Amino acid sequence: MPGFDLDRLPLLPVDQLDAQQRAAAQAIIDGPRGALYGPFVPLIRSPELMETAQRMGEYLRYRSAIGTRLSELAILVTARQWDQQVEWAIHAPLAAQSGIAPAAIEAIAQRRPPETLPDDERAVHDFCIELQQHKRVSDATYARALALFGEHGVVDLMGINGYYTFLAMVMNAAQTAVPPLKVPPLP
Repeated sequence: MPGFDLDRLPLLPVDQLDAQQRAAAQAIIDGPRGALYGPFVPLIRSPELMETAQRMGEYLRYRSAIGTRLSELAILVTARQWDQQVEWAIHAPLAAQSGIAPAAIEAIAQRRPPETLPDDERAVHDFCIELQQHKRVSDATYARALALFGEHGVVDLMGINGYYTFLAMVMNAAQTAVPPLKVPPLP
């Protein structure tokens, strides 16, 4: 697409940030992310939205009831469904570090169901695929996730899908620049 590579809302110089934007940016820099990057670059234009989103994201990414490994898997499925290169570039290496098999990561990148997954990963993958593609989850898939993760885990899994869909929409509309890749980009 012509013009698709143009970052519509690039990083603003610090001297162009107002007091509310500076405080919001500093909160992210001082938190577990350690820097203002990815979706927070365009979101800094709406500091209250960014602060609210980052609090939700911090919980879902670092402390969800399903744990980091499964959260990273859900993030990858969401990134793939939205063709979101920034999310993929950030989270594919994190998924691998958290224990998601390289073959599973590659299958997701290629839009193929991974051939072999542990039961908990299969439940997350299938739940996310159904929710993203069909906008709902079948009774069987829901029951499997519920049995493995309980209601708290299922709600957090829904939240991860929603939160990373929101970020994907923001970055796709803003055409956020992709960071240097440690993994191949999505095809």
